[in-house]
Amino acid sequence: MRLVFSLAIVLSAVAGFAQSFNNLPVTTQKPPLHGRHWMAITGKPLAAAAGAMIFTKGGNAVDASCAMLAATCTMWDVLSWGGETQALIYNPKTKKVIAINALGVAPTGATADFFKGKGMKYPPEFGPLAAVTPGTPGGLMTMLAEYGTMSLKDVLAPAMQMAEGYPIEAQTANSIERGKEQIKQWPYSKKVFLPHLGETREAPHAGEIFVQKDLLATLQKLVEAEQQALKKGKDRKAAIYAAYDRFYKGDIAKEIARGTQEQGGLITEQDLANWKVKIEEPLSTNYRGIEVYKLQQWTQGPAFLQTLNILENFDLKSMGYNSTRYIHTVYQAMNLAFADRDFYYGDPAFAPEEPMRGLLSKEYAKERVKLMNHERNDAKAAPGDPYPFEGKQNPYLDLLKNWGNPQAANFSLPNPLDERYQEAFTAGTTSVEAADKEGWVVSITPSGGWVPACIAGTTGVGLSQRMQSFVLDAKENPFNVVEPGKRPRVTLTPTMALKDGKPYLSFAKQAGDEQDQLLLQFFLNMVEFDMTVQEACEAPSFKTQQMFSSFGDHEKIPGGITLNNAMPAWVRKDLSRMGYRINYQERTSGPINAIYFDWKHGTFWGGSSNHGEDYGIGW
Repeated sequence: MRLVFSLAIVLSAVAGFAQSFNNLPVTTQKPPLHGRHWMAITGKPLAAAAGAMIFTKGGNAVDASCAMLAATCTMWDVLSWGGETQALIYNPKTKKVIAINALGVAPTGATADFFKGKGMKYPPEFGPLAAVTPGTPGGLMTMLAEYGTMSLKDVLAPAMQMAEGYPIEAQTANSIERGKEQIKQWPYSKKVFLPHLGETREAPHAGEIFVQKDLLATLQKLVEAEQQALKKGKDRKAAIYAAYDRFYKGDIAKEIARGTQEQGGLITEQDLANWKVKIEEPLSTNYRGIEVYKLQQWTQGPAFLQTLNILENFDLKSMGYNSTRYIHTVYQAMNLAFADRDFYYGDPAFAPEEPMRGLLSKEYAKERVKLMNHERNDAKAAPGDPYPFEGKQNPYLDLLKNWGNPQAANFSLPNPLDERYQEAFTAGTTSVEAADKEGWVVSITPSGGWVPACIAGTTGVGLSQRMQSFVLDAKENPFNVVEPGKRPRVTLTPTMALKDGKPYLSFAKQAGDEQDQLLLQFFLNMVEFDMTVQEACEAPSFKTQQMFSSFGDHEKIPGGITLNNAMPAWVRKDLSRMGYRINYQERTSGPINAIYFDWKHGTFWGGSSNHGEDYGIGW
């Protein structure tokens, strides 16, 4: 009887932990956002205010998202104007989800042999040789021209005011101070970032007015090009594309190329002129009646869809939120999908063709389920063979045999979970979410050009560091070997979900390889465990390090898992027994930004993690 009573107590405690987040409104550290007319959420409160300013002037969600994107770039919110922009847009007129590919490409001369000749295992993490061509300006102007309603002049106005000078927040100011030794290597960066050279603190102080005259001049040139085109009788769309051409083919492009090459980079004027934003069809899957959309395989986004296909074969709700069984099942499913990501994903514009039809098939997911060990962690989870599910023969079976073997390629297996590895694993990025009463919805995960950034000449534009996401050896990933004109396979991954043909969720987050695993858990928190959007944003998540990092030395930690400090002792003990290598963090939820569409009441719910400075405004 005593044993039965004790077991009942344990089961009650487990159930209480699993269900506790259904009562989170009194415990969430941030209140949910509510709006009837519009919602604007992003990585900085000031940038969310920029979106609100555009909404109050009559702009739609695309206009507002472009204003927030411009503001976050100007604030160096782990990105800048020379980075890359990836977006999903729901068009209420067509009732379709549109994908925006504004990722830069490897420049002329960026070959595997070039980097190997410099003794590198991968392209560098920082500096001019880390840069792909700038994508964010083109992405912003394309979204605005094609789907917005306002002028570039109006949409850039908040960012231009900030470039004139805004009170810099402590997070960015301290990041500049920490990175000042690298910043001093690049003369144009030193001029912008270090206004107190020679003093003990050379970066701006928190609250100091941070001025970017060169960037302001560049933004003024874009507006001048637009206004001149309007005076010549061009319509709004054509005038915005005139500004686009000035950035990529005019005097701005000339200075970007000159300034980059002066500092040892490879980007040429022709590279900039040849680059184009791509408007694409997103990839999708159906999970329990919900259509979930991701960008194509030049991002890690399809791994989210693959994981959902695997998890659809389990009754997750009955397992209980963050129970041992739930964590183990989701972790194993993610590892199988991420192993496929690490080997098969790359730029679809370049051969070989990625086997995406096979990878995203429900039948392939069922084959992957058969590989899952339900008792112990499988530290050797490897890519599968999706080609038979397309009726094809896999041309890379020989590479698969040795995949993940450190002796077979350049793989590094760090031990223990050191601070440098964790920083690289979660590097960069912000997110932008916007929606309006007309039905437009925007989810953006922009990134690149984070501090310490190399600034391109007198443009004020910080260059991307995305080259490091390429590999130099086909043994690691034959689809993602660097070559000129090619886009690297990136971690950047906005998400959108539709239910009953209408927007259900729009969500994204920052932090490198963490993105799709934490976005997955956010999604499951709402769909399987009935959390509100704010509860789901804050609820403790877990993280796997069993995929190869997309940054630095591309390391992985077999069996590595990060748990929240609040995880119960019995779950910790169970996972240790099952072969997991555990470390802990106080906050493991984000930062996730999300919008939930409450069709019953005709309102928006906004959520933003209690992790970082992300927040929003609704009306």
